[in-house]
Amino acid sequence: MRIAKKVIEALNNKRPVVALESTIISHGMPYPRNVETALMVEEIIEKEGATAATIGIIDGEPVIGMSKEEIEEFGHRKNIKKVSRKDLPVVIAKKEWGATTVSTTMILAAKAGIEVFVTGGIGGAHREAQKTFDISNDLEELGHTNVTVISSGIKAILDIPLTLEILETKGVTVLSYQSDDLADFYTRHSHIKAENVVNTPKEIAQIIKAKRDFNLEGGILVANPIPEEFSLDETLMNHVINEALLITNKNHIQGKDVTPFLLKTIVEKTGGESLEANIKLVLNNALLGAKVAKELLKLK
Repeated sequence: MRIAKKVIEALNNKRPVVALESTIISHGMPYPRNVETALMVEEIIEKEGATAATIGIIDGEPVIGMSKEEIEEFGHRKNIKKVSRKDLPVVIAKKEWGATTVSTTMILAAKAGIEVFVTGGIGGAHREAQKTFDISNDLEELGHTNVTVISSGIKAILDIPLTLEILETKGVTVLSYQSDDLADFYTRHSHIKAENVVNTPKEIAQIIKAKRDFNLEGGILVANPIPEEFSLDETLMNHVINEALLITNKNHIQGKDVTPFLLKTIVEKTGGESLEANIKLVLNNALLGAKVAKELLKLK
């Protein structure tokens, strides 16, 4: 791996570091909003006193802490592979460019010694996964990789109750930040009661430390609701997501292409409102992630 100098210095000097994924740049948003958002996320983390480490694969080399120029290249370069755990050895051996998903970012962050990772929403069980078995590797990774993921919950296009059942089976600790309802990505409320509500970054850090001190393997998922002022209408979003799912099925979109296609279709059907909400929730997660990373270092 190539670890950026600023990341090495932060880790060596016991300063907080926050990992970021690159799929959101190459597959999650259109250019140039993807690059603008990635740089804004880094800026928020740095202003809060932590070091941002955007992770990607360049010419087969995992990079922990991409430069602005590399993020820019990720934003407009065509045919960057979306890399999950199973793809990682192929992309490295073939010296290709790869965008890290939640699962791969967790793997590389853990190898670099980074505990806190910020994203938009995690993957999970797609709707009708009982028939298709279309379940994201993110859940498997959360089951055994020691990284805490700060997100706005599970992507709204997925089967949230089924995803939670799988996380429970894998022993993943799920925390809801300042909300009795689990975050629902574009909207604040999933109408699914949260089992573990936490109210401060320090409380999250204490739970992370307790899990690590007790040598319990696996990740922690923190569901951080989108701020009220940016939350989209719940009824509208359910309607749009159902329409997007029908279009996806009609076009026989499958596998790792499903999520990017759905998100793109939802952006089109909301006139860009879902993209703006996505950006706002990621920025909000970055702020919380930086605060958690700082509190965790204080405890250590």
